[in-house]
Amino acid sequence: MEIFGIDAIARRLAESVPPGLRTVQKDLENNFRAVLRASLSKLDLVSREEFDTQARVLQRTRERLAELEARLQALESAAPPGQR
Repeated sequence: MEIFGIDAIARRLAESVPPGLRTVQKDLENNFRAVLRASLSKLDLVSREEFDTQARVLQRTRERLAELEARLQALESAAPPGQR
């Protein structure tokens, strides 16, 4: 489980409850989890998997752009002066 997952946050919140209320800790943890999921679902967030996928796509796009820029530079360098 990830460090900042909803379950971990809910558990940490429930553990921060004063000792006198620890008897309802499991109920609080479940309620915290439900509130966190409901609140986070309303936000415009992407999953880590989607973020990583888009980062890989962006990296490939940057590499391809660098290749195309190098090819263009080579073509421009090889073109006669009047055609640049």
